[in-house]
Amino acid sequence: MTNRSKTMPTVGQSIPHDSGTGHVTGEALYIDDYTPIADELFVEFVGSPTACGKIESVDVSEAKKLPGVVGVYTYRDVLGHNIFGPVICDEPFLAEDRVDYVGQPVVVVAGETREAALAGRKAVKIDVSPKQPVLDIDTAIQKKQFLGPERRIERGDFDSAWDSSQHTIEATFESNGQEQFYLESQACIAYPGEQGQLMVESSTQNPTETQAILAEVLGLGMHEVVVRCKRMGGAFGGKETQGVIPALMAALVSQKTGRPARVVYTKDDDMKITGKRHPYKTWYKAGFDSEGRLNAVKLDYYSDGGASADLSTGIMERTLLHADNAYYLPNVKLKGRICKTNIPPNTAFRGFGGPQAIAVIENIIQEVAAKLGKDAYDIRKINCYGGSPRNTTPYGQEVKNNLMPQILETLAKTSDYKKRLAEAEAFNKQSPTRLKGIAMTAVKFGISFTTKFLNQGNALVSVYTDGTVQVSTGATEMGQGVNTKIRQIVADEFGIPVDRVMMMTTSTEKNINTSPTAASAGTDLNGAAASNACAEIRQRMAKFAAELFAQKNNHLAPSPDEIRFEDGHVFDRRNTDNRVAFGDFANQARMARIDLGARGFYLTPGIDFDRDTGKGNPFFYFTTGAAVAEVSIDRFTGDLRVVGVDLLMDIGRMINPGIDHGQVIGGFVQGMGWCTAEQLVYNDKGELLSYSPTTYKIPNITDIPKRFNIAFMDNGENSKNIRSSKAVGEPPLMLGVAAWAAAKHALGCVAGKESVPLKLPATNEEVLMCLTGIEHKQREADKRQASTH
Repeated sequence: MTNRSKTMPTVGQSIPHDSGTGHVTGEALYIDDYTPIADELFVEFVGSPTACGKIESVDVSEAKKLPGVVGVYTYRDVLGHNIFGPVICDEPFLAEDRVDYVGQPVVVVAGETREAALAGRKAVKIDVSPKQPVLDIDTAIQKKQFLGPERRIERGDFDSAWDSSQHTIEATFESNGQEQFYLESQACIAYPGEQGQLMVESSTQNPTETQAILAEVLGLGMHEVVVRCKRMGGAFGGKETQGVIPALMAALVSQKTGRPARVVYTKDDDMKITGKRHPYKTWYKAGFDSEGRLNAVKLDYYSDGGASADLSTGIMERTLLHADNAYYLPNVKLKGRICKTNIPPNTAFRGFGGPQAIAVIENIIQEVAAKLGKDAYDIRKINCYGGSPRNTTPYGQEVKNNLMPQILETLAKTSDYKKRLAEAEAFNKQSPTRLKGIAMTAVKFGISFTTKFLNQGNALVSVYTDGTVQVSTGATEMGQGVNTKIRQIVADEFGIPVDRVMMMTTSTEKNINTSPTAASAGTDLNGAAASNACAEIRQRMAKFAAELFAQKNNHLAPSPDEIRFEDGHVFDRRNTDNRVAFGDFANQARMARIDLGARGFYLTPGIDFDRDTGKGNPFFYFTTGAAVAEVSIDRFTGDLRVVGVDLLMDIGRMINPGIDHGQVIGGFVQGMGWCTAEQLVYNDKGELLSYSPTTYKIPNITDIPKRFNIAFMDNGENSKNIRSSKAVGEPPLMLGVAAWAAAKHALGCVAGKESVPLKLPATNEEVLMCLTGIEHKQREADKRQASTH
């Protein structure tokens, strides 16, 4: 519409996060902050004592006798379907005849107090005949235990290209999982309503799916369930599907008792039984020429999906679609399989399979550089996506508006990469106690859900007679600032101050059939839907304004296209005397029976992907960037420190630079944690040992590098997206791989042209073991050489 505000008073400005003050003062409420109401019950669960086995008996008799215990429930109390799943229907709400992982919910206990519920939990006895669990990818492959179908993407002729390659490498690469470590654990309160209805307050990224599964499992219609989410205390993908089971626990108790019911996992329970980022093991082969140009790449990915499918199929799909990362691969053969093991079902985590793929190809780049004795930066440059014909992905999508070559070259200059590389390698030759390493890695991250129907959003916009506006969308706020950005978009649509716009609680009652807030697409989808709703209202207002101003000017009617909404006023562009404050105008419009509300809808155009052929355009656009990371390693302890980071990204025109800057910092640090410090450890019984901050180490303030430079490319060419912006939530996380690559470079200075089998994460222990192995090989080689003389 031409009458949209020509000025942008809020978009492009660093408006404070709309919950920022509440976060600091404690006024921002989370689920367990809600004051318990009369008759509210507290809910606990009893989980499986073993990782795999047949349930012989479940004895709840003693629990039912305890004072304060109101109800004890098993799968037999479920009125609908006990088995559910977001893609494949294979996950029980409550275990029936067998258990598949330690802590799998078997019994739900409701108490008048938390203490009573906990006492009931302890009194339940579950007898399981244990079986040998499958706890790793290799064993699952050996036993042929898989989830979902095998997936493939191919281009060119890998076999011929491999045979004709001047150089080849062949090995395996392992990356471990990662705990989301959101500060607010899984939580839910269910409130019974009239006629069997339920109103559920859930800490979820996916209200619609929670609504649908609650209805399915409890034997209700979706019209009888309302799911609301004001905000989450972090999520990172861990509340896209995993919030369903606690919601079912609370809702089941509420349905059975007719009373409100609250469940809040402890941090220990949350970490023990919820899914995490998928561990991967990848068998790779790469052929290349003497310059380092990749000509043949084969990647066989195996992920650890855990006990049921959850979102593993979609995650593996995104892995295959990011196998190339920022590099053109002319002859490529990709395969993906999901292994079924006896750990909790793994799930979404920021990046959704992309990080695991990007780590593999960046490892290959490092290996190629080591084998050829070249700088890995030069290998990245020569393989980077460029102009035609080197601008199509293995699945056939054209990489448009590609700034990747400029990003690499610019960052190399601004970070003094070459100078610092020479200094690090000179240092390593003379220091007996420490090693330095430096690396630049890239990211090209596709933005859209790879499942086509999810690429839609809707918004409800209501203009009131005082000129204030309420906005409801399907987006859920988890700290990432999506509500703040949408608020800015709507304020600019009407040309009013941002404090005149209020974002309402996300509710399935107002926004139906919504997609999860995920895939970095929350603002893209819901912001565009809100903008469309505003345009519809503005069109009606502009027509009325033209009629109103005509009455004031002896019926010389301006065109509705000449009406502007700016600076808190509605006016005629050609005659600024025709000017009315927005609030007064809204009131006059209501008196003239003008509809001041609208439901906006948006669907992402131009996306389509054929899973059978592995070809198509699964992404609307790509967010790109690169990072240089420098590390320091203690040769005696393996202690690794990230001492410097320089990061450059193309995220289009920023709607809110402050929020985007924060997302880049947070994403990179979270990725750095996955790559260098965070290690999930299970024992041979399938029990998670690293289930608290004492044993699971996320980055803290002392891990932030002293040198931390962040910059953005000036690129306003992404005009097809809302306000020419680009998504920023997930892509920076993948740049944390630079820290791992820097550690590999440091170890490579000791290993020479020998391969450095560094796993991910490069924890202190992993680094020390790797360094020890390199030095042992060198001593053995020296002995053999000495014996020949």
